[in-house]
Amino acid sequence: MRSGRPGRERGNAALELVILAPVLLFLLGLVIAAGRTSIALGSVQAAARDAARQASISRTPAAAQAAALASARLALSQDALDCTPVVKVETGGPGTGSAAQVGFGVPVGLPAQVTARVTCRVSLSDLLVPGMPGSKTLTATFTSPLDPFRAR
Repeated sequence: MRSGRPGRERGNAALELVILAPVLLFLLGLVIAAGRTSIALGSVQAAARDAARQASISRTPAAAQAAALASARLALSQDALDCTPVVKVETGGPGTGSAAQVGFGVPVGLPAQVTARVTCRVSLSDLLVPGMPGSKTLTATFTSPLDPFRAR
């Protein structure tokens, strides 16, 4: 048996929709932003890995920088990530700092490494979520060894 007047709750569904719709859209925007950022971070990490590998087979620091930048750009474009990567290549050997000339100047037979750091700015401005920044800067680093028995 119903108590109260018939039709007393009329229009409540419309009112609930008006109140809940913005909250649901906000949460959906946050989920999309988190997913986009997560996928973009994976792409930037893959670009850093490719950049370090390409730099490690180069013979000079300048060639390593050029190869790393080209590799990072290619990897990011293949993942359809629309950003202009900033790639920094550092090399080092045993007991050294990270000066660019050191890793390629290490004598043959001694270990050396090259590190590629890829930075990319991902746009989030098209999501229209209040309080969401317009973009997020993602950075990934990967280190690859130089072949110790190869002429440098």
